[in-house]
Amino acid sequence: MNDQTLAAATLGADIRALRKARGLTLSDIGAILNRSVGWLSQVERDMSEPSISDLRQIAEALGVPMSMLFAHSGAPADEHGYIVRAGSRRPMGSGEEGLIEELLSPDLTDDFEMVHSTFRPQSSMQTPAHRPTQEVGYVISGKLDLLIGGRSFTVGSGDSFRIKHEPYQWSNPYDEPAVAVWVIAPPVY
Repeated sequence: MNDQTLAAATLGADIRALRKARGLTLSDIGAILNRSVGWLSQVERDMSEPSISDLRQIAEALGVPMSMLFAHSGAPADEHGYIVRAGSRRPMGSGEEGLIEELLSPDLTDDFEMVHSTFRPQSSMQTPAHRPTQEVGYVISGKLDLLIGGRSFTVGSGDSFRIKHEPYQWSNPYDEPAVAVWVIAPPVY
């Protein structure tokens, strides 16, 4: 299998994992995209390659940035699915609120995902999130204010935290970036 075939294989598996994490069926996505279940099934099984506009619509239907459906290449064939090099992490999210996220997991086919998050100074999450996930974070550097289930916490370098099916919000009102690693189950990006 060449690098391009490996990339396509990861693409289909990631689309399937994202769809299932959102509790959507092939029929649900087909209706949103105005595409047949058969075509979507072929995409997920890497038997059909979606166009750029198809990928844009799939990303929108799954609520992920289009960048999540790219950047599967870059790893040597013997590392693909096992190793993610520092310079080859896939960017996630829009970064609009001051949060820069990168996928540490090789793909989205596991029962969890690992994410590297950098919270810019003086940034904050504008709208609380409430996801059907269990999340554990570890702060590598800086400080972060968290509101989890209505309770306020400040965490710093070396601290860890858990969010379990609760609404949460973060802010970094400090003058230096905060960096954290998150483990999220099931994968949501």
